[in-house]
Amino acid sequence: MKVIICGAGQVGWQIARHLSGERNDVTVVDSNPDLVRRATDSLDVQGIAGFASYPDVLDRAGARDADMIIAATYSDEVNMVTCQVAHSVFAVPRKIARLRAQSYLTAIYSDLYRRDHLPIDVVISPEREVAEAAMQRLSAPSTFDTESFLDGEAQLLGISLDDDCPVVNTPLRQLSDLFSTLRAVVVGVRRDGVLFAPESGDQLFVGDSIYVMVHRDDISRTMEIFGKTHRKQERVVVVGGGNVGLSVARSLEGRTERIRAKVIERDRKRAEIAAEALERTIVLHGDGLDQVLLSEAGVERADATLCVTDDDKTNMLAAVRAKAAGCPMVIALINDPTLVPLMEPLGIDAYINPRATTVSSILRHIRHGRVHSVYSIGDAEAEVIEAEVLSTSPIAGSRIREIDFPEGVLVGAVRKGEKVVKLSGDLRVDEGDMIVIFALAKDVPEVERLLQVSIDFF
Repeated sequence: MKVIICGAGQVGWQIARHLSGERNDVTVVDSNPDLVRRATDSLDVQGIAGFASYPDVLDRAGARDADMIIAATYSDEVNMVTCQVAHSVFAVPRKIARLRAQSYLTAIYSDLYRRDHLPIDVVISPEREVAEAAMQRLSAPSTFDTESFLDGEAQLLGISLDDDCPVVNTPLRQLSDLFSTLRAVVVGVRRDGVLFAPESGDQLFVGDSIYVMVHRDDISRTMEIFGKTHRKQERVVVVGGGNVGLSVARSLEGRTERIRAKVIERDRKRAEIAAEALERTIVLHGDGLDQVLLSEAGVERADATLCVTDDDKTNMLAAVRAKAAGCPMVIALINDPTLVPLMEPLGIDAYINPRATTVSSILRHIRHGRVHSVYSIGDAEAEVIEAEVLSTSPIAGSRIREIDFPEGVLVGAVRKGEKVVKLSGDLRVDEGDMIVIFALAKDVPEVERLLQVSIDFF
């Protein structure tokens, strides 16, 4: 597949890395020559320096025979015009655009993106993706990270193990014996700052942060096994009333169970917009770092505080203040992945990485060949890959114990037909199965080789 990626920032670079690793013909376009050089030096891609919306630039990038264009520059308007030019001039079959401004995303204007108007096949909204990720965190309040796979049938849960975890110092193979019907697999463990894929003889210790892939029907039971109780969310404080905070507050209002939410927004105009848009949510104008204002919002009585301003440090400090005031669950929006290791020492329960959610969403919409979605863990330390097993894949027809996976790789879930099955070493992976694999970054190329289709498949 020939793909043009417009925008070589973090999102564009990550998508280019995934698609070039899957042996696609990828060209990266960006107006910044340094970003283009970084992509071509570190990835197996071609690069063009220039404005993505210019027809001559797209022509040089190979738009005449491209299968897809992904417009992920920092400008909504450039992304929209790029898709229009790709359609009108070069007849590119599939066009994906990242759009931030909420006005472009309002449902009543959805006709705008029809093929005979502004031809965009898939619109990705980072704010909406982040808001959905925030709602996922709130739905599993005892986890520090969550992501859905297999159309919601399987969930990745990040769980920190405390003193009251009943299964610490227990080899993982014994957990399989003790809970024989449980459809859950510990796929990753972070210990002393190092992430690894555990073996069956490994034990879990207090202070470990683990990643568990679990069937959605077994989430509550899994949480109990690892010493976590499900807390009902009745009061939520949202720090930040921008696009993300507003989307979260709207989602909370739309829930069937009644949730009392309060939003704190520093910018008066934004606060007024949020107050007008929300029906039952109280909006407070002021600084989310102000202890008096946090107290006025009732943070000490809240079940969760969500910090989603556009500044990482503000989010971290507001979360720390909310935690110090007595809020049991604090979540911070973090754009800079190098700040993630500070989350645990600061007592921040969970974080949301907007780049990871946006990249995952774009890859999920591409759905070409085998890879359906990819979720990045930490600072690109590992990936969880959901893929279809095709007949030409080396793993098709093999039992899990027979597959020569690297030591940093574990199978987390397998769906056969419509059913997610319990994993065992004897389970055979067949053509057409959907498989979810945890892989440390260094082992991703080998996983891609094992999932690789042969050239004659197409």
